[in-house]
Amino acid sequence: MKQTLLFLTLIITSFLHSQTKVSGEVKDEFGEPVAFANVIFKDTNEGTITNENGRFYLESDETHTAILVSFVGYELNQILLSKRTTYKMEIVLKEETATLGEVVIFSGKTSKKDNPAITILRKIWENRRENGIKKFKQYSYDKYEKLEFDLNTIDSALIKSKIFKGMEFIWEQIDTSKITGNTYLPIFINEAYSKVYGDNEMSKEKEILEGNKNSGFDNNQALIAFVKDLYSDYDVYDNYLKFFDKAFTSPLSRTGIDVYNYVLLDSAYRDNKWCYNIVYYPRRKNELTFKGDFWVNDSTWAIKEINLQASQSANLNWVREVYIEQEFEVLNDSIFLITRDYFLSDFSLRKKEEARGIYGKRTTLYDNYEFDIPKEKSFYKAQVDPYQYEIYNRPDTFWEERRMESLSKDEKGVYKMLDTLKTVPRFKALYDIGAMFASGYYEFNNFDYGPIPSTFGYNEAEGFRIRAGGRTYFSQNDRWRIEGFGAYGFKDNKFKYGISGKWLIDRKSRLVIFGGNRRDVEQIGASLTSSTDVLGRSLASSALITVGANDKLTSLNLTTMGLEAELANNFITRVTGAYRTMRSATETFSLSYLDEFGEVQNVISQPEIEFSINYTPGRKNLGYGVERKVINDGEYPTIFASYSMGLKDIFNGDFEYQKLQALYTQPWNIGGFGRVYTTFEIGKIYGDVPLALLSPIPGNQTLFSIYNTFNQLEYYEFVSDTYASFHLLHDFGGRFFARIPWVRKLNLREVIGFRAVYGELSEANVALNVDPMGNPIIYRAPEDIYWEWSLGVGNIFRVFRIDFNFRGNYLDNPGARKFGITGVFGFSF
Repeated sequence: MKQTLLFLTLIITSFLHSQTKVSGEVKDEFGEPVAFANVIFKDTNEGTITNENGRFYLESDETHTAILVSFVGYELNQILLSKRTTYKMEIVLKEETATLGEVVIFSGKTSKKDNPAITILRKIWENRRENGIKKFKQYSYDKYEKLEFDLNTIDSALIKSKIFKGMEFIWEQIDTSKITGNTYLPIFINEAYSKVYGDNEMSKEKEILEGNKNSGFDNNQALIAFVKDLYSDYDVYDNYLKFFDKAFTSPLSRTGIDVYNYVLLDSAYRDNKWCYNIVYYPRRKNELTFKGDFWVNDSTWAIKEINLQASQSANLNWVREVYIEQEFEVLNDSIFLITRDYFLSDFSLRKKEEARGIYGKRTTLYDNYEFDIPKEKSFYKAQVDPYQYEIYNRPDTFWEERRMESLSKDEKGVYKMLDTLKTVPRFKALYDIGAMFASGYYEFNNFDYGPIPSTFGYNEAEGFRIRAGGRTYFSQNDRWRIEGFGAYGFKDNKFKYGISGKWLIDRKSRLVIFGGNRRDVEQIGASLTSSTDVLGRSLASSALITVGANDKLTSLNLTTMGLEAELANNFITRVTGAYRTMRSATETFSLSYLDEFGEVQNVISQPEIEFSINYTPGRKNLGYGVERKVINDGEYPTIFASYSMGLKDIFNGDFEYQKLQALYTQPWNIGGFGRVYTTFEIGKIYGDVPLALLSPIPGNQTLFSIYNTFNQLEYYEFVSDTYASFHLLHDFGGRFFARIPWVRKLNLREVIGFRAVYGELSEANVALNVDPMGNPIIYRAPEDIYWEWSLGVGNIFRVFRIDFNFRGNYLDNPGARKFGITGVFGFSF
């Protein structure tokens, strides 16, 4: 009974909060839905447009007595409202029969010729650089940003759920979305106030965070950073708008006329400026496009208002709705500047309307523009610490003075609600479970157990393998961290372990000292670049399912110690001292070699010093502790170079050599044709060394598609002391599948890959390798470029990609795999 009364109270409160609500469906006289029709409250500018199915939802804080429904080629329909809330309306539009000879009815695809909307669009292109802050040499402005997360589609079944027993007070904050018409419960809010400076002549911009306030839990900065990256800054004048790792075609794009239908719907004064209203919608389904409308000024051809709603058929995972609103104001009677940007996304496992999900909302307001006030280049180079205590603990008076938009009653209630919620044990338990799935670790007091996915494994040396590990974790900004693990193989009956530690000595230079030791079984033939990561271990070392025998394994004892520093933003230098002992972990694989006296040695002892640089321009890091979280992984290039020196007769070192290695990876966004990932690696060893110190071309005998390996190569099929390799992966994002009627509904994505490598191996290095009995083992390098290619189908059930791999040459090699199938799981938008 109490729950029923609570539910009724929530509904009544919701009605009182918003004065007028309407929803329904617009159809023509034949019962067909009218997509992209205008629906507005009479005598106002408050309105929306219908979706592809003719449905709409509209809400206002004011009381209204009528709505107007219109679309080009149809008579205006006025609907009187007898109640403040009217749902499931069925509205019929009649064709303008009296003027059919004079009016062009835009239904379906519109003409590109003699279309006034496209004429206006071309004017926008011509004047796009004459508007906004790019018009000025320098600029500055104040920026207020509000991020909010809401649990949506709240119904009586959810309210009565036993999961929320003891947390019934949270339902007091329920409201209804003006965009989707669904009920929602705010569960998180973050506010940020910044000052932004820019110089167009130097192509520099700097944002200084002056205040941050949030509700939630200690580690929510990771959530904030993740969402900010998803909603990365965009400009509607650009050809493509990037968010959710996808490139959507802008309705103002120069390629827009091939992607969208445009209709000149209306013209009117907007803030004393005569403007044209243009409606646009996609020409085809399943592409990354929008529908919506915009108002454009008739003299400057600048956008006054625009809204964008992602096509419901867009090939986008886990996102049910995307909606954007932008508003611009005029400066000096000619320049339009953005003043408000609103972004709403509806995350859900299913796209059905009744499915529950989470709203992610970002509201950004801009004010106090100033122009042509130059600053020195040193101002933009100077580092600003964004993690000062004062920034995150500003008094209420700070926010009262700087908020450009007042918090709603529901938003104000979020702070109080979550403070109360954190004291509820049941909610804390649910939160811990969610954190475990997100991080892969189970959190105890100041200690995390994991990574959980690495608990079980299998290889030919160890048989079935079980592993347990953990790390110290007091907060995400710990100055020091210790990690370790223990593992046991049920075939070799041996215990393995690893322990490492790192300490951030200086926060400004990010000077870190690190070291550790590991005794384990490793598949060294899975990577060209040798790793000094004490706890790092390739998937190939213990994949549960493999192709062929995974017996070419190394028993490794690795000890490292070193220093690293970040001399410039994302430019890291490192000096590492390492000591390795290596021997074969199985009887069917040999790391034996002939020493300088011609005697067979089965164990290699090798000290090494490595100097390396790693530059990742554009990488976004979160936090200031010894381990920072990367929030835009895969979105930036990587340039890596190293020089290694092997020491002989020091700490019983067996070989003297020098090794040079370099790597360059680059992701490429190519608009409507998806994304391309490329990697180029080169390396050379100076000196005579045996197999354990050479560079094996990385094979892949797992059933997983592993980037930067060769799926059709066996481990150690090719070995080199000089090499150059190239990898390319192109994800078209469903560009071609979207044009096949019986395939497009599956939202599949096309992927192609190409891999090639050239290598050399000196006769002196070949001659060093023998079996334990002293018999020579002949290894070869790909002196004729080895290559392979693949065709893939991605986004199967939204989480899986299958690759069909084809070997290009060396088909006569013993055991050569001419064809293979691999796959990869992953969550992506």
